[in-house]
Amino acid sequence: MNGAASSTSAFSADVVPQAPEDPLFGLMAAYRADNDKNKVDLGIGAYRGDDAKPWVLPVVKKAEEILRNDPNINHEYLPIAGLPDFTSASQKVILGADSSAIQEKRITSLQTISGTGAVHLGALFLTKFYNTSSQKYSIYLSAPTWANHNQIMSNVNLPTTTYPYFSANTKGLDFDGMLSALQEAPEKSIILLHACAHNPTGVDPTDEQWKEIAKVMKQRHLFPFFDCAYQGFASGDLNRDAWAIRYFIDQGFELCIAQSYAKNFGLYGERAGCFHFIAAPNDGAETAKRVGSQLAILQRSEISNPPAYGARIASLVLNDPKLFAEWEANLKTMSGRIMDMRHALRSKLEEMETPGSWKHITEQIGMFSFTGLNEKQVAKLKEESHVYMTKNGRISMAGLNTRNIDYFAKAVDKVVRDTKA
Repeated sequence: MNGAASSTSAFSADVVPQAPEDPLFGLMAAYRADNDKNKVDLGIGAYRGDDAKPWVLPVVKKAEEILRNDPNINHEYLPIAGLPDFTSASQKVILGADSSAIQEKRITSLQTISGTGAVHLGALFLTKFYNTSSQKYSIYLSAPTWANHNQIMSNVNLPTTTYPYFSANTKGLDFDGMLSALQEAPEKSIILLHACAHNPTGVDPTDEQWKEIAKVMKQRHLFPFFDCAYQGFASGDLNRDAWAIRYFIDQGFELCIAQSYAKNFGLYGERAGCFHFIAAPNDGAETAKRVGSQLAILQRSEISNPPAYGARIASLVLNDPKLFAEWEANLKTMSGRIMDMRHALRSKLEEMETPGSWKHITEQIGMFSFTGLNEKQVAKLKEESHVYMTKNGRISMAGLNTRNIDYFAKAVDKVVRDTKA
C-alpha cells in the first residue's frame, strides 16, 4: 500500500554502528561477576574505607539529617544557574574568600551535573563563543588524560590535540615536553589543565613548574581551562590543592574552571558540581555578566535546572563554619588513608625486591597511581590473581586496604618477575 510506513529502520548498522562498551564500566561488570574470594577492584575512581566499602562522610550524614528536618525543604525547581548559596560558596572554596576575581565581580558560576557537566558546559561555551566562524582553536589535552575529556570535546565539535605529560621512563612529569608543546601551540589555543591529582597518572607539577607553565601560556596568549575534580582529596588541604588555579588568576589570566564535589564530598551519585568563568581584569564584571547570560541559555537548553539534593548537602557544609571544619577533617581522613596505602605498597614491593623502581608510587598523589605495569601484565594480573585495573596500568589507590595489600603486592611481584625480559 502506497504511503505505508517502512518496515526497515532508518537507523541501520552502517548509520548507527554498535558502540564499544565503556572500558571502565565493563571492568566493573567483570569484577562483579567474578566469584573469587580474593578478587581486588582497583578500577573505579571512588573512595573506599579500609573495609573496602563506600564511605559516607560523617559531615554529609549530618547535613542530610538537617535537610530531613527542615520544614521548608521542597522539590521545586532550582534557578537555571543553580542554588545561589552553593555557587557563591563554591567560588570561595576554589578561589579563596579573598580572591580579587570575587571582589571585583568578574566571576560567573553555574551549578552543573558534577565535574563532567562542568567540562561539557565549558566546552560548549568555548565552541560557540571562543571558536568563531573565521578562527577555530583546538583544545590541548594532556597525554594521557581522563578518557571522558576526549568524548566531551568530540561531542561539541571542539578540535583536540595533545601535549606531552607523563614520562614512561621516570614515571613522572615530562616537563620539558609539556613546555615545548605549549611554546609551539598556536596563539589563543585552549589548554586543559588538571588542577591537582592528575587523572590518570597522579603526577602533578611543582609550584615552580606551574609558574613556568603560566609564564609560557601568558607569552603565547593561551587560554587555561582547569579541571578540578580532587580539591582537598589530593593533599588533604583545600588551599594547597587550589594553588595553581589561584596563581593563574593572580597572573591576570582569563580562564574557566570545572569543579566537582563527587570525590571530596563522596557525592558520586548526586552529581554536584560548578562551572566558573573568570574574566580578565579589564572590564571583568561586565564581561562576566554577559558570559553568564549566555551560559544560562546553554544550560536551559540542555538540563533546564540542575538537581538540588547534592548541592543542598554541599551548601550546608560550605556555609557553616563548624560543618566546614568537620569536612576538612573528613578530607584528611580520606587523603591520609590513600597516602598510607601508597607508602605501604611501595614498602612491600621494595622489601620483596620486586624488579624496577617503585618510588613513583609515593611521589604521585591523589586517587590514582600509574604503576608502570604494561597491558600484558595487567591482563595476567586479572587472569591469575583476579586483580581488576585499567589496561594502562592505572590503579585506584582507594581500592587497597590492610586486608588486600599483601595479596596485591605479591601478585605484582610475581607478574613482574614472570614477564621480565
